Amino acid sequence: GDNKQIIIPNGQITSGSIVNYSANDTRRIDFVIGVSYDDDLKLARNTMLEIMQEHPLVLEDPAPSAAVNKLGASSVDINVRPWVKTEDYWTVHAELLERFKVRLEEVGCSFPYPQTDVHLYRNES
Repeated sequence: GDNKQIIIPNGQITSGSIVNYSANDTRRIDFVIGVSYDDDLKLARNTMLEIMQEHPLVLEDPAPSAAVNKLGASSVDINVRPWVKTEDYWTVHAELLERFKVRLEEVGCSFPYPQTDVHLYRNES
């Protein structure tokens, strides 16, 4: 833990919902990985699937998935979803993120970032 004490007012408990992340033995990790429109989309998806299948802590059942979710302003967003044992969640999360970045760059994919073009006009009056 992070040594924090959490106090929740009764009103929030009775009127809201509580998410218990540790109640089940397994948990899905949800990544959204954006790749450039210029990248080979099939290669990016297959690379991430291979990375998940190679990781010893990613469960085979349910099988990991990688599917296009959105055509964004600056990237094609892919939902990447491996299943893991609950106690392995953060370890696998960190390791997969690093492996995605390294391997995708090795196969020629890039990670675009939002850009804004600013046009300056001079008023000659």
